[in-house]
Amino acid sequence: MQMNIALVGAGRTGGEVLKLAHGKKEIQVTVYDIDNPPEASKLAGHDIAICFLPGDPFVAAIPELLAAKIPVVTGSTGFAWPGGRQAFSEKLGEQGLIWVHANNFSLGMNIMHELIRILSMADSLYDEWSYAIHEVHHTRKKDAPSGTALAWKEWLAKPVEVTSERTGDVVGEHSLTLSTPFEEITVEHSARNRSIFASGALWTARQVLADRHEMAPGLYDIQQIALDKLWKRTGPAAGQSNFSS
Repeated sequence: MQMNIALVGAGRTGGEVLKLAHGKKEIQVTVYDIDNPPEASKLAGHDIAICFLPGDPFVAAIPELLAAKIPVVTGSTGFAWPGGRQAFSEKLGEQGLIWVHANNFSLGMNIMHELIRILSMADSLYDEWSYAIHEVHHTRKKDAPSGTALAWKEWLAKPVEVTSERTGDVVGEHSLTLSTPFEEITVEHSARNRSIFASGALWTARQVLADRHEMAPGLYDIQQIALDKLWKRTGPAAGQSNFSS
């Protein structure tokens, strides 16, 4: 599939998108940053935008992204949707636009979602139980807990202790432990390098462009796009959980 991508923000993860796209004739990428601001008139010439701007710069870019009238796939973190997630999804619906947000574009996180859903049922088997989530990231990551840890907490929907650690150049490690008086179960996810997020964003962009005529306009999570491939379900996100690294 041919894709003409507007890459808004080419930092650490955006740079990985460039690396993965390099040499692939079916993918054309134009970078928009401080030197080449993401103005709507320029963005409108692309099939889709992939955005990895930090939180505040991303919020500042939203008006231009909306005005461009193209699909957007974003992995920005540390921000709040203008007016709230539900209201923003409705705004996208009114404008006929499809946006996908994930703080963590790892496709494996969709498998983790289903594992966590199963672990959340422990109270039907045990009289005594407790949960703990622990996440580890590189020292440059400022927000804590990570968006992924907060998403896991939301998926679990049970009381849970969440702890964070910042060390070295760790891309992202998350674990959930279920403890009972006589046994313990832990599920873990570890990102080996940043290509995991870049490849997930490119995968998502392909799915959106392939299925956009069947998708209702609105704000989606990558979870909805990926699980549709597993369980054949889809629909606008509008307040549902999202991924974050």
